[in-house]
Amino acid sequence: MKIAVMPGDGIGKEVTAEAVKVLRAVVGGGALELVEAPIGGAGVEAAGDPLPDETLAIARRADAILFGAAGVPGDENLPYAQRPGASLLRLRKALTLFANFRPAFLFPELIGASSLKPEIIEGLDLLILRELAGDLYFGEPRGIFVTASGEREGVNTMRYTESEIERIAHVAFGAARERRRKLCSVDKANVLETMLLWRQVMTRVGTEYPDVELTHVFVDAAAMMLMRAPKQFDVMVTGNVFGDILSDAAAMLTGSIGMLPSASLGPGNKGLYEPVHGSAPDIAGRNIANPLAAILSVAMMMRHSFAAPDAAERIHRAVRAVLADGLRTADIQQPGTRLVGTAEMGDAVVAALHAAAA
Repeated sequence: MKIAVMPGDGIGKEVTAEAVKVLRAVVGGGALELVEAPIGGAGVEAAGDPLPDETLAIARRADAILFGAAGVPGDENLPYAQRPGASLLRLRKALTLFANFRPAFLFPELIGASSLKPEIIEGLDLLILRELAGDLYFGEPRGIFVTASGEREGVNTMRYTESEIERIAHVAFGAARERRRKLCSVDKANVLETMLLWRQVMTRVGTEYPDVELTHVFVDAAAMMLMRAPKQFDVMVTGNVFGDILSDAAAMLTGSIGMLPSASLGPGNKGLYEPVHGSAPDIAGRNIANPLAAILSVAMMMRHSFAAPDAAERIHRAVRAVLADGLRTADIQQPGTRLVGTAEMGDAVVAALHAAAA
């Protein structure tokens, strides 16, 4: 297994270190080739570019990528190509990683960590599938311009081609077939032509999957329904911007954004695996970040890139065992549990893996 390791910035460095520990424990050092590469602010520091050429070359040669986080304070004030936070978008685009799997599932041990009532979230298990390569994040023209009257104007372009929507639609229907055969497509077709095309294409592709129930929901209604009755959803598919927002909202259903893993996939088996959270510079270097999302991203890597579902299940069982033992990082701490740091939580998951294998 040739894996590119890109810790990036902020807490990305800390949580990725724990994910690597788990990766070594579940696979074994002899089967791994890990190559570390700088990205984001670390890329600027190393090579003057958030996505250095050598980092991209390492990513292209790898079977999978383990990513931490990218972004530094003041990021948004830099030109787009120089922003550390934009390095991830550039990497996804360069590798044609267009399908972002963001599962939101609740470990029973964390039912009290969510801000929602237990009866609303008990048994939660949904998948948000976010299109990654189009929409406002990539559409042109973009930028801040000066109009003829001398006023500044910010422009971003929401743009999708029919083929881009088709390919994410097929992935979404395929994912729904492997779960409960329910697919909800989220759009804003009542006011946006881009989203009207999205709905039309989703509906047409849906005729090829008569065994999957397809529904359509406007994004504002979907946000409300996620908070009111999230268990009605199985797979949700949506565009880049809406998916970014909805999946972060769904994090609160699970207790913390520190619990959400993700996989960014393309046409083949190569994928990029990362926690949904950002670089969190305010807590970086303090050994308090939750590494479980990064660790669960390794489980997704085992399942999607290496066709090793047994390894993925071992990681899930180890995480649950640690939570059942009452260990908690600050973001998921509850009365009667024991507060631990980033490294201690990672060590506990590794110990649980070893104990299960003994």
